[in-house]
Amino acid sequence: MGKRGKRERQGDLWVATGALVETPGHAFYDRLNEVLRHHRFDERVEHLCGRYYQGPRGRPSMPPGVYFRMLLVGYFEGLGSERGIAWRVADSLSLRKFLGYGLDEKTPDHSTLSRTRRLYWLSTHQAVFGWVLKVLASEGLVGGETVSIDATTLEANAAMRSIVRRDTGEKYEQYLKQLAKEGGLEDPTREELARFDRKRKKKGSNQDWKHPKDPDARITKMKDGRTHLAHKAEHAVDLTSGALLAVTLQPADVGDTTTVFETLDAAEAAVQTLVEGGIKDVVLDKGYHSNEALVRLNELGKRGYVSEPDRGRRRWEGKEAEQKQVYANRRRLRGERNKRLQKKRTELGERSFAHLYETGGMRRLHLRGRDNILKRLLVHGAGFNLGLFVRASLGAGKPRQFQGRSGLLGPFIALISRLLSTYRPSRASLASLGCSRVLIDRHPRRLPPAIPATVAA
Repeated sequence: MGKRGKRERQGDLWVATGALVETPGHAFYDRLNEVLRHHRFDERVEHLCGRYYQGPRGRPSMPPGVYFRMLLVGYFEGLGSERGIAWRVADSLSLRKFLGYGLDEKTPDHSTLSRTRRLYWLSTHQAVFGWVLKVLASEGLVGGETVSIDATTLEANAAMRSIVRRDTGEKYEQYLKQLAKEGGLEDPTREELARFDRKRKKKGSNQDWKHPKDPDARITKMKDGRTHLAHKAEHAVDLTSGALLAVTLQPADVGDTTTVFETLDAAEAAVQTLVEGGIKDVVLDKGYHSNEALVRLNELGKRGYVSEPDRGRRRWEGKEAEQKQVYANRRRLRGERNKRLQKKRTELGERSFAHLYETGGMRRLHLRGRDNILKRLLVHGAGFNLGLFVRASLGAGKPRQFQGRSGLLGPFIALISRLLSTYRPSRASLASLGCSRVLIDRHPRRLPPAIPATVAA
């Protein structure tokens, strides 16, 4: 039996390179690197980022391809902070191989990652997001005709107790003490101040208060009922493949019916460069329903499927145009197509939120400022789309889904899964297997497809 005490020894000064332990690599990251090399990702981003550097003098910077790969690692590993990304990359042999760093090289520090993020413009990150969309479109993974738009709140990296007045810069506690003094409390305690503040109404107005370090954050109520400083992220998702067409960051206190058209314009611009025809159908939940939104969608030539909340009997005097669009939307909601689209919206639209913010580690932000946050969201969205591309070939869109599979087994499993998902046995074959009459009657009458000769071979 080996004992730990015998393994404690002083490190050697010189170690032969042939004696170093080499990692077999990670099948998912190896495949992802193959995709990036095939589509010349590094050459593309180096061309985009060449404007930020001058001349050959000085110490070489971190390569742009390494920077974007590290942010992709943040998405795939569920790391929201750049410190966590830097630590994870330095600790993992497979991620070192993914970035192209050997054991004798030091991986980039979190400060280098942060400085590079501040150096690159927001337009560069948008160009990388668009490049990934072109990769998906080249493989037929972008339809573009039917789009779902939805939004969620992200908790800002700012505390409510640090907010200040927009006009005077006075802190909240100082302002509250002044109000209590005017109300007759000369030297109130913390409990008395809390009790006094609890009775006040409309005390958290975004027109009066801001955070000094993150003025873009807004006071809002989160989905769990708590009040926080937050931002609002809005997604446009292709309902054909689930690809993320656009990501925008909006103020959390602005309504969905106002911000939806900025996201729709970004998705329309992306689709027009990829496929012909543009967006035709827009599927939305009841938070986006308003007279003005339906009229605007009709003016843009889009067919809206907007769930309508129960508002009771409505009056339409002088609102003939709004009434026409609301009634047309109601007729579309009664159809079978709306049921299929709403089901896809809940499946594919919510999936993007789950991957980017729940398992992607961005529900609680570690950055401040709209541009800084949007840069991370765009690369997270690019990672989500790359996951769709890799899933089509390997059967897994994230490293954790690929555990236990080898590089050859993954494509085989994906092929078998695709064949089984399309196979429907005939009624005669079900009866020969002894299935009940109820199962046979409920089963769709569809013959199995012909297996291609290459697969049969």
